[in-house]
Amino acid sequence: MTETLAASLLQQAVELHQQGRLEPAQALYRQVLELNPRQFDALHLLGVIARQQGDFGAAIELIGRALAVDNAQAAAHCNLGVALLDAGRADEALASHERALALNPSYPLAWSNRGNALRRLVRPADALDSYQRALQFKPDYAEAHCNRAIVLQDMGRYLDALGAAEDALNIKDHYADAWLARGNALHYLRYLPEAVESFDRAIHLRPDWAEAYSAQGASLFKLGEFGAALDSYDQALKHRPDYALAHYHRGNALRALDRREEAIAAYRAALAHGDNPETIAFALASVGEGETPAALPNDYVRSLFDQYANHFDQHLTEVLDYKTPAVLDALLRHVAPSSDLKTVDLGCGTGLCAPYLRAYSQRLHGVDLSQQMLDKAAERNLYDELACADLTGYLAGREGAYDLAVAADVFVYIGDLAPVFRAVHAALRPGGRFCFSVEAGDDADYVLRPSNRYAHTPDYLQRLAAATGFTVLASQAIEARQENGSPIAGHALLLCK
Repeated sequence: MTETLAASLLQQAVELHQQGRLEPAQALYRQVLELNPRQFDALHLLGVIARQQGDFGAAIELIGRALAVDNAQAAAHCNLGVALLDAGRADEALASHERALALNPSYPLAWSNRGNALRRLVRPADALDSYQRALQFKPDYAEAHCNRAIVLQDMGRYLDALGAAEDALNIKDHYADAWLARGNALHYLRYLPEAVESFDRAIHLRPDWAEAYSAQGASLFKLGEFGAALDSYDQALKHRPDYALAHYHRGNALRALDRREEAIAAYRAALAHGDNPETIAFALASVGEGETPAALPNDYVRSLFDQYANHFDQHLTEVLDYKTPAVLDALLRHVAPSSDLKTVDLGCGTGLCAPYLRAYSQRLHGVDLSQQMLDKAAERNLYDELACADLTGYLAGREGAYDLAVAADVFVYIGDLAPVFRAVHAALRPGGRFCFSVEAGDDADYVLRPSNRYAHTPDYLQRLAAATGFTVLASQAIEARQENGSPIAGHALLLCK
């Protein structure tokens, strides 16, 4: 009699659960457990409801109890893995999904969820493989296509990410996450109006989605539509007031609109909600508030150029009229360098200087903070060595290793150049050359401009060169780039150790 009643209650609970009526289903599962505290399905599904309600601790405890009853259920291991990942326990989540797959190797959901855990563990190639395995077993698995798009974006493969997002949408058109993934890929590919439209589709499907509003704001900002971007950030914060990233980007929009005091308040709100103090310090300095930091945060520079890698060369040369590598080349040729030098290209980016430097260099090394920029540099096949590192850290321990060091448009991200000059001086052999460019400053030794780029005065550079042990061989006023259609003045210098 008890077993019959428990079975009937369980059936009713499952039906309610499938209808999305969580609380009555939850009550019936509990009634089943009063009749049989070790009823596997009631424990397992009660844990699933706890996870759906955001109570990850209860979900882990209940599904764990179910598995203590029957450890051979792949679905329960998979659901436990999802709850563990929600709770931030990615290593344990991965182990749970792998136990599920040991029990059922052709389980697409477990393969996809395993990919999510691997992505959280910053193992993107393994995550991508896991999503592919899910799709082998279920080609029309929209969620796996969408997850694949997200990890491809993490890897900087934006065109592939766009294709994967569209694969998901071809299967499931009303899929907000896939519209967001598509929008993000379009944003990084610089198809900005199309990205805005894709974010609109995501917002239409999920009107309270702060992340989608914030992403839309980023595309509108790139389009120069600062007022519309501000509206998007305001919508993001309406739905999620503690969203630090939206406060920060809102500050950038207000700064672009020349609303300085409001920008300062937005940056301070971002800090109050947990944004990186280093990032906020330089944002405030860029609007003249607080002390000027010695350099931009490495994480900021790395993220900026990881996003920029795919269109970096085109944007610099076609939009910003960037000619600095040719200018530095002309300075170097003026002093007739040898053709068998050992050269280091500091902040080499995608390798725009490499075609010039290769002509002088028996060995050519490049160093940059952005791995995605280095991947583009490697495609030129001109460098003998490429390293992803901070430039002063890279030079440490390489005393007297180089004949020539070049830094084209790198010091716009570093204010205090004294540590760099010391590191370069130590890394050069006697008579070694140091050639670089800066944006031209006026008053203080260095200032952080609203463009988030530093400018340096010629007097500062000459004093620093002398104090470090360099002789100035040549200097030249240059037009560093274009900004909003206007030229930005700069300086190119050639020093000798």
